[in-house]
Amino acid sequence: MIKSLVKSFTAVIMLMSVALFANATPVDTYQFKSVDNQKRALELAHSLRCPQCQNQNLIDSNSPVAQDLRLEVYQMVDEGKADNEIVEFMTSRYGEFVLYKPRMEAKTYVLWLGPFALLIFGGVIGFFFIRKQRIAEANNQDLTTEDQQELDRLLKRDAK
Repeated sequence: MIKSLVKSFTAVIMLMSVALFANATPVDTYQFKSVDNQKRALELAHSLRCPQCQNQNLIDSNSPVAQDLRLEVYQMVDEGKADNEIVEFMTSRYGEFVLYKPRMEAKTYVLWLGPFALLIFGGVIGFFFIRKQRIAEANNQDLTTEDQQELDRLLKRDAK
């Protein structure tokens, strides 16, 4: 009796430990009206960032916010809304952050033009540094015979 009780207790413990390691992720089961709508919705969801996860798009994220937004995108595509309307809706609701590629606007000029400005600034600094080095090398002339004799005399005097 005790052996059977230990066996069943062991079996229950093993089942519970397996259940702890099982990871289930939700699956979207939205039915699109057409295959074209499905492709378009998936492309849009890939191009939009999850506001909660920040480094994942709506397709890759398992957060509840991403699931809701995916469903919203799918429904809007099936309703016949254009891509720019859907993107405009998402940016008005969650800000420019949801876009992986920010728009070229006054507030995003630093993002778009900053790397080029840094490259030009580095080039100018490099140009002046190299120019300064070349000028310094050109000014290093060989000693004249009179200067060499004076240097030899001073070195002999210090050596004594």
